[in-house]
Amino acid sequence: MAASTPFDCCDAARSASRSAEPISGMSLSITYLGMDLLRTVRVTRHGRAGEPTLAAMHAPHRVIDVHAHAVLEAGFGKAGRYGPELTEDGGASTFRVGEFRMSIVYRGTVFMDVGKRLELMDGLGIDLQLLSPNPLTFFHGIEPDLALRFCQVHNDAMAKLVARHPGKLLGAAALPMQDPDAAARELERAVRELGLVAAYVGTDYPFPLDDPCLDDLYRTFVALDVPLFLHPSSTGGAGMPADPRVHRFNLDLIVGYAYDESLAVAALVYGGVLERHPDLDICISHGGGALPFLMGRYEGIAKFRDWAPESVREKGFRHEVRKLWFDAHVEGKGARDLLIEAVGRDRLVYGTNFGGWDTPTSTSAFDASLTPNAERLLRLGG
Repeated sequence: MAASTPFDCCDAARSASRSAEPISGMSLSITYLGMDLLRTVRVTRHGRAGEPTLAAMHAPHRVIDVHAHAVLEAGFGKAGRYGPELTEDGGASTFRVGEFRMSIVYRGTVFMDVGKRLELMDGLGIDLQLLSPNPLTFFHGIEPDLALRFCQVHNDAMAKLVARHPGKLLGAAALPMQDPDAAARELERAVRELGLVAAYVGTDYPFPLDDPCLDDLYRTFVALDVPLFLHPSSTGGAGMPADPRVHRFNLDLIVGYAYDESLAVAALVYGGVLERHPDLDICISHGGGALPFLMGRYEGIAKFRDWAPESVREKGFRHEVRKLWFDAHVEGKGARDLLIEAVGRDRLVYGTNFGGWDTPTSTSAFDASLTPNAERLLRLGG
């Protein structure tokens, strides 16, 4: 039995998004570690940044980081009244997206300075990095034409950046997910014309991930043979956007992200996306949120509900969820062990949230078995 959904389909959502309200007002202050890390790591690689040796490029256990956001100045102001805008006043730096404001330093850090990025990569022992859009600028809740314009400019700039550093940097595309048809066209342009190797989007569309209006976009991913990465966004609310409790103590980055990631897993499995698109590769950030801890409940409830798709009823939730990929950027050995038990080591890839508050200061705990996983997911070959 096909999974049902209580949501309206995309046409109504697209119409509503054309007159989107400004992104809800909130402010946030958070410390990122990009510059501090440069002072604490020791460079251990040889050769100029961006030009790894042949041995490093083909090392059997090279460290491939799939969770590394970049802030591209070319996109500033390209989403109309939503910005994005970086202002600096008296030493204070603020990043604005719509009515959302964050006190943060981007300029002169690994987010905007590729030289510092490559230096820190070398210091941490990261051989190859997939650059992705800043989640604050996914722009899935604004007018589709503005979102498309921003994505086009962003993707052009991303392609130029990674082309200057072959063998060290790969690029992921931003997509206007509120308009699936436009997203499919931009994905095709980004892959075929610009050479980007994936797309990196949020989880806060005007419709759920299993809505049938996304099926053609999912087919485009399969036809182009590129993966889709999902990562929540604070500007999209990151779960419960109207609930002020989640915006205290940076809980949007902890509880909010895990909430949205857990919902994404449910929509993709219970909603039959993996059943309809068996060749689609989707990778969810931060180990899928609360998935490892809630695995038994995800699995158990499907046995007692008639909305479960045939694949889940016949083979079980655990079997189906292992068709997804997950970045293993979780905190502590206990969390990593639980994640491995839940989804299997062969569905995990390495991620650092490079330059962010939770960037590791060492890759000494890197699991070499994740290297071939990332190579498969990113179609890197042997």
